[in-house]
Amino acid sequence: MTPTPPDPTRPTPPDPGNGTGPAQDTTTPALSGTGNGTGHPRNTAMPAPSGTTTDTGPARPGTDHGTDGTHPGGSGGPGHPTTPPGQGTGTTSTALTRAQLWTRARGFLLAVAVLLTAAVALAGLQAGDHHGRLDPRSADPDGSRALAQLLKERGVTTRVVTDAQEAAAAAGPGTTLLVADPDLLGEPQRRAIRSAIDLSGGRTVLVAPGSPALPELAPAAHAKGFAHQRDLDPGTPACTLPSAGTAGRAGTGDGLRYTTDLPGATGCYPSGGHPTLLVLPSTTKGGDTVLLGSETFLLNKRLADEGNASLALQLLGSRPELVWYLPTPADMSADPGTDAQDPSLLDLVPAGWTWALLQLFFAAALAALWRARRLGPLVTEDLPVAIRASEATEGHARLYRRADARDRAATVLRAAARERLAPLVGVPAPQAHDPAALVPAVSARLTAGGRPSDPAALLFGTTPADDAALVALADHLDALEREVRSS
Repeated sequence: MTPTPPDPTRPTPPDPGNGTGPAQDTTTPALSGTGNGTGHPRNTAMPAPSGTTTDTGPARPGTDHGTDGTHPGGSGGPGHPTTPPGQGTGTTSTALTRAQLWTRARGFLLAVAVLLTAAVALAGLQAGDHHGRLDPRSADPDGSRALAQLLKERGVTTRVVTDAQEAAAAAGPGTTLLVADPDLLGEPQRRAIRSAIDLSGGRTVLVAPGSPALPELAPAAHAKGFAHQRDLDPGTPACTLPSAGTAGRAGTGDGLRYTTDLPGATGCYPSGGHPTLLVLPSTTKGGDTVLLGSETFLLNKRLADEGNASLALQLLGSRPELVWYLPTPADMSADPGTDAQDPSLLDLVPAGWTWALLQLFFAAALAALWRARRLGPLVTEDLPVAIRASEATEGHARLYRRADARDRAATVLRAAARERLAPLVGVPAPQAHDPAALVPAVSARLTAGGRPSDPAALLFGTTPADDAALVALADHLDALEREVRSS
């Protein structure tokens, strides 16, 4: 078949292969059934170099030659959609990689870490506060800071103690000793408080003492059960105690009631015929013991009710110093003869610190997960079964030779020879590198053997000039050692 001649009315472009001669006509229609080299138009965007042949073999898999004369590499042809640049035609995986998961989750983890840090800091700050019931340092509703502040304004110094011995030692004629919870004290602590009651000459206030504490601390009084507010006399305190008379009605009736046969005792605020406030005279002049059936009127939440503040100030402010004894777990020991155990360290740790330490542990675990290195799987390596013992020596020798370190090699050879020769000639190991000690001993051994040599030059000589001299030095050192061993 004769190819169609070029159109004379169209300019002939230069040949893209070598720049000379006319180029092939790209307008020749494709012939049905012909190969790429006979009827298919050539791709003008990437012409073949001059002198090369075009592949006319079968098309590669996935290549579609349409019947409209367009090439799959072209664009815009009918039946051949154009793929935007940078986009493939394969299936894209939607699964997130580890790096993507970490990128998305690190903000949340950082927020959690910040919250945990804030919680730990808040717990630490709150741990220093006092929140105990009847604690004069606590501003909680069940604390007694308001009463302590009022006493301070009236010149009464409040001192908080947590040890029975310290409380007993602080008691005196000018002090008021308040025991917050006497029923929880062990027998040694009760004896200490009882000693203070008998010898101090001051006032002792026992808050809601019951049957466990009364026989030791106030044997003249007995508990008669709990009172009820409805049983209280709504009028006067019904006693001659000046403090109660000045205060008038007060909230003392929701606790224990007491009875006594002790002469000179004064009972106030009765409930069902038994007082809820009892004052017992002490054997020491000027001292007394006050039994409060309830601590309610001493608390912050009830101090402003009725005459509670007045009664509390007069009972606790009659002396210039107030010793406020708050028993601790160490003081709350069992009586002798029981099998009770001492509290453990965890029992003595406040609850706030326990939660703070737990939060700190979780924060540290999260930080470790965040900053720890991600190690891949273990890689096995096949090692030779047998390794020659001389490989290390030969390796060092090759390194010395590559670095042209004859001086270092000679030093190592001589030092090793001196260390081996020293025990052979009776020289101590610390003097093996001392020429004055080693050379005479080696020379004497050689002279005795009848084979003279120059051990000083061999053992403490100069650096060899070349590799041959270094090898000769090694041989001479070996010969010297053999002579010494055989002599």
